Amino acid sequence: MVVFLLIVSVDLKMPSASPDPIEEEREPFAEVDPTGRFGRYAEPLGHGAVKKVYRAFDIEEGRDVAWNQIKLSKFSDMPYVISKIRSEITLLKNLKNDNIIVLYHFWRDKEHNILNFITEECVSGNLRDYRKKHRRVSIKALKKWSRQILQGLNYLHTHDPCVIHRDLNCSNIFINGNVGKVKIGDLGLATIVGKSHAAHSLLGTPEYMAPELYEEDYTELVDIYSFGMCLLEMATMEIPYSECESIAKLYRKVTSGIKPQAFNRVSDTELKDFIEKCIGKPRARPSAADLLMDPFLSDVANYDNDHNC
Repeated sequence: MVVFLLIVSVDLKMPSASPDPIEEEREPFAEVDPTGRFGRYAEPLGHGAVKKVYRAFDIEEGRDVAWNQIKLSKFSDMPYVISKIRSEITLLKNLKNDNIIVLYHFWRDKEHNILNFITEECVSGNLRDYRKKHRRVSIKALKKWSRQILQGLNYLHTHDPCVIHRDLNCSNIFINGNVGKVKIGDLGLATIVGKSHAAHSLLGTPEYMAPELYEEDYTELVDIYSFGMCLLEMATMEIPYSECESIAKLYRKVTSGIKPQAFNRVSDTELKDFIEKCIGKPRARPSAADLLMDPFLSDVANYDNDHNC
């Protein structure tokens, strides 16, 4: 970033006669935001289809944060997408919910055509990696995670205006494992819809995309479908439709209503029925509020009140 280069330039022209040894031992920032508040380290935390995430530090508050980068050049032939992402992140900065990752700051690096945004960091990383690390997880734990995800989705879907995530999957759901707190992240590709709750653009991770998303005419219930696929992955530790060798084959299965092979590996009947509700046809698919009232989650209904951190 320009700010960082200017700092380096000043250091070269005005070297200290006696460098501070403590200062020399500090890990250098690879980049500093234009305000000087956030510093990015070179160490990556993860990456997605259009985004990279780096370890970073909030100098003002003295806390670890995550530095997210979207290369806008990937949307160079779609200027309306760039404009939409910027306007939506502006709105998302004002979202306040216990199960949504906090967005602190964002800006565009015009020189490199990168959209940067700073979010809170969850110490245990994403739910996909966390689940792989802990292979023995009870149905009750899956219910607790599910309830928190649904609370986050319910907040987004009942927000005015309604917010559709569109890219929910286990790699962008994060967890603080020491307290079992789950938060939805990766809201950079979310969309804001009006009173009709209808959207018309195609974005997302194919394995988690509802059939109607491919038709580019959908509502917030696409997030419920994606949640169902997330729960399926949490239960089986298998990415849905991993048996498909191409996007074309995956598309044919999804649009034909053929469930992923992993679905047949779910042994718990109640869990299987709950997942099936989530990935059903749009008109039959329940809302996040409906699912929170489902008997399947009744034994963890008071969990969040008792363990609010």
